[in-house]
Amino acid sequence: MPLFWKPYKSDATQFIDSLKQRDPQLEARQREGRALLWDKDLDRDDQAGFKAARVPQQAYVYQTKGD
Repeated sequence: MPLFWKPYKSDATQFIDSLKQRDPQLEARQREGRALLWDKDLDRDDQAGFKAARVPQQAYVYQTKGD
C-alpha cells in the first residue's frame, strides 16, 4: 500500500457529498418528505380486515368467467 493512499470514492458518492456540503438542510428535508408518504403507523384491525376481505385471484387473470 502506498504511503499516501486515500480511499476510493465513486463519482456518485462525491456528487452526493458535494450536494450535502452546498445544502446542509438537504437530509432533513428528505426525512420530512419520507415521513409524509412512508413512515406511517398501521392500524392492525384495519390490516386484518383488508386481509379477510381479499378475493382470491383466478388462475388466468384476463379470462372472463363463462356461463
